[in-house]
Amino acid sequence: MLDSVIAIAKGMATTLKHMVKPPVTIQYPEQKRTTRARFKGRHELKRYDNGLERCIGCALCAAACPADAIFVEASENSDDNRFSPGERYASTYEINMLRCIFCGFCEDACPTQAIVLENEYELSFTDRAAAIYTKEMLIVDVPINGRATPQQVERGKFNRSIPDMENPK
Repeated sequence: MLDSVIAIAKGMATTLKHMVKPPVTIQYPEQKRTTRARFKGRHELKRYDNGLERCIGCALCAAACPADAIFVEASENSDDNRFSPGERYASTYEINMLRCIFCGFCEDACPTQAIVLENEYELSFTDRAAAIYTKEMLIVDVPINGRATPQQVERGKFNRSIPDMENPK
């Protein structure tokens, strides 16, 4: 009998001890949890500071993807209709988020650092078609001093896939 009273007293002491501590629960929609430095969330397609897209349509990200979640279709650039500094640009860029395992291999394979896994973790879909993120959904907005694509540039200005531009800070 004495053993059960001691066990109940220990249990009550534990309960009272935890009642005065602050809660560890985060009230999710109102409070967002900060992510760790190495967190891999939603993908973004980046731009250079002049507004040109970083993606040159090489499809190395699609080749590196173990889940086969990325589809890239490249088209030719011209000086009158320029999307990226290279010879080609990604006219179609799609990621199937139902297949994506957020491994970051696409980010590692990209020679221009065009695809980056950012910190956004709120991904929800109502149907399968909404889970396919297109280029328009992935690409970031045009920087303040940049111009929207397609741009018209002078002939011969871009003769390299990766231009000599300073990265945004």
